[in-house]
Amino acid sequence: MQNYYAVIMAGGSGTRLWPLSRHHLPKQALQLIGERTMLQHAVDRLLPILPVERVFIVTAAEYVPLLSAQVPDIPPENFIMEPAARGTAGAIGLAAVYLQQRDPEAVMAVLTADHFIRSVEVFRQVLQVAYHLATQGHIVTLGICPSYPATGFGYIRRGDRIAQVDGFDVYAVEAFVEKPDARRAAEFVASGLYSWNSGMFVWQVPRILREFAQHMPDVHALLQRIAAALGTPDAVQVLQTVWPQVRKETIDYGIMEKARGVVVIPVDIGWSDIGDWEALYGVHMTCMDGNVILGNHLGIATKGCLIRGGDKLIVTVGLENTIVVDTEDVLLICARDRAQDVKAVVEQLQANGMTNLL
Repeated sequence: MQNYYAVIMAGGSGTRLWPLSRHHLPKQALQLIGERTMLQHAVDRLLPILPVERVFIVTAAEYVPLLSAQVPDIPPENFIMEPAARGTAGAIGLAAVYLQQRDPEAVMAVLTADHFIRSVEVFRQVLQVAYHLATQGHIVTLGICPSYPATGFGYIRRGDRIAQVDGFDVYAVEAFVEKPDARRAAEFVASGLYSWNSGMFVWQVPRILREFAQHMPDVHALLQRIAAALGTPDAVQVLQTVWPQVRKETIDYGIMEKARGVVVIPVDIGWSDIGDWEALYGVHMTCMDGNVILGNHLGIATKGCLIRGGDKLIVTVGLENTIVVDTEDVLLICARDRAQDVKAVVEQLQANGMTNLL
């Protein structure tokens, strides 16, 4: 276990959680569930099984002061700074070469700071199983047992069961499937052969770098240039020069859909991807009439709403299935079934030059 490491992806800005999530205060730094921020929750889940010295965080350079203040026990050198967003493939590749320098035999778990996991103990158990499988040479992914036919997630189709480890079934992966339409999603769930793609992976660093060399050789070559400079006075300059040449790509499309020897562990860990206000509504316990109240609220004939505010009293009358988010400078009112369209608001504000609200 001395060579087990975790990398937490914490670089996004969370545009669908605007106006609470902003450029200067992204969602991973927000207290969305309880009194801990999303990043703090992600670190908390790991510390019983990993020391802080083996937890790394990949994020934008501009977020490092904010995030490091939230997790002060994480060593400063464990923050891996992306000069610019280049998709999950680039971020994961960058983390892999950093870990390679630290420990050539590192086993690397890839996790994210925007997930909510209700069954934390089960998560810790399955993560340790995944580490064990990775030491045997497998690329391991955690698949989420689907609770409904979601169209917002990719899916993993499993093949034959190849093992059972500590009570967890392990299957060969037949295919990674892009986000389906509603009909196909219903078929996937009904078949019992599919899991949601959680984006959580475990592998040996040498193994994933070989996959980059095979399936994304252009990116691999650039990563090797960065790796060669690590630990030298030129490291920052080389990263700044090389990184813009890294093409934007997801790890799923760039590597996982093409890799061989991938296994999946289907699990029910109470997982949610907190990508928008509707997802946040779903993870909170509702009070009377199905409302989620996060702030000072008085409601009359109000049902199925998420109300997020501060000390100011928010009063609703005859409101149903609506999101209300009140901040110092913006009031958002949005139908719950249009929560994903909040991103379009951010794009419109950007186009109109209203960047002070972003």
